[in-house]
Parts: sequence; C-alpha cells; structure tokens
Amino acid sequence: MRRTSRSLSLVGLALGAALIAAACVGAEDTPVPEGAGPSAAGPAASGAAPSAAASFTIATTNDPSLGAYLTGAGGMTLYVLARDPAGLSTCSLDCAKTWPPLMADLGAKIPAPAGATGVLSTLTRSDAKVQVTYNDMPLYYFSGDSAAGDTKGQGKDGVWFVAPLSGTKPTAAAGAATPVPPSNPLAVPSV
Repeated sequence: MRRTSRSLSLVGLALGAALIAAACVGAEDTPVPEGAGPSAAGPAASGAAPSAAASFTIATTNDPSLGAYLTGAGGMTLYVLARDPAGLSTCSLDCAKTWPPLMADLGAKIPAPAGATGVLSTLTRSDAKVQVTYNDMPLYYFSGDSAAGDTKGQGKDGVWFVAPLSGTKPTAAAGAATPVPPSNPLAVPSV
C-alpha cells in the first residue's frame, strides 16, 4: 500500500511539472523597451513582453539625418538586422532579449503606412512564433530605446539600422542600401 502511495505522489509531481511547463510555453520572456505604454503589438511600460494582436498598424516618422523609417506601438522605432537573409530572422535567444522581434498572430492584418514602397508580411521564426517583416526584412525593437523617437540602436555593431520606409536593406558599408524585392505577402515561410 505504501508503494502505491509513493507511485501516485510521483505521478502527481510529474503531472504538475507538465502543467507548469505547458503554461510557460506560450509566455514570452523577452524584455521590451520601457516607456512605450501597453500595446497589443509593441513594447509595454511594465517591461512585460507584448502579446500579438489580430491586427495593428505600423506608422512612420521622419528624422533629418536618418530619413523616414518605420515605427511600431507607441511610436517606438523599428529596426532591421542587415545580416538577416531575406525572410529569415537570425536574432534569437540573448539577441532577441536586446532586440525584441515585432510579433503578430498568424494571418494578422498589417496595414502599410502612407508612403510605404515595401510589402508588410510575416515569417515563422525558429521558435514557431510569427514575426512581422517589411520587404522580407524581419522587424525588431531595441531594448535600449525608452521613448517614441529614440533611435539608440541605429548603427549598433555596424549591423542594426532603423527600418527604412523606402524598403531598401541598409548595409554597414557607408550606409549604402540594397534593394530587396517584395515577396508574396501571403506566403509565410517556415523556419
């Protein structure tokens, strides 16, 4: 009888651990820039990770030295990683803590901002989450930005740049830009 009680206790512990693990699978532990205010698709003031929304809008802002670039929730600057291949995010784990990806629900409606020449779409990341892209360039926030209009990530490590409204891919070589042809906005590549 004692052996049966011990077996039931072990089964109970295993079941409890499985339930806790299942609850954590959907949670994001990526810190996001503070001060942006809560939003369904962007950084939250509490530092909690954003949750995806059924639809949201990407906007733009214009900087005298950087030109027009994309912004997300609360006017927070969006960035691209120059070394990301078209349609693929290479920023994960610790990188994604510093550069939180702009996430969305699969099939989210993402209206393009006025003047956009690129195509907004999504890709499936290696962690099976859906990230927003612009002309196949994955979009990210920078955890070092704390307010709308901050561009503290611009030029970081020679590979991070504000996401240009033009839809061209920035490169480290003297700020040159490489055109990236838009892909099929309905296609969601799997990673």
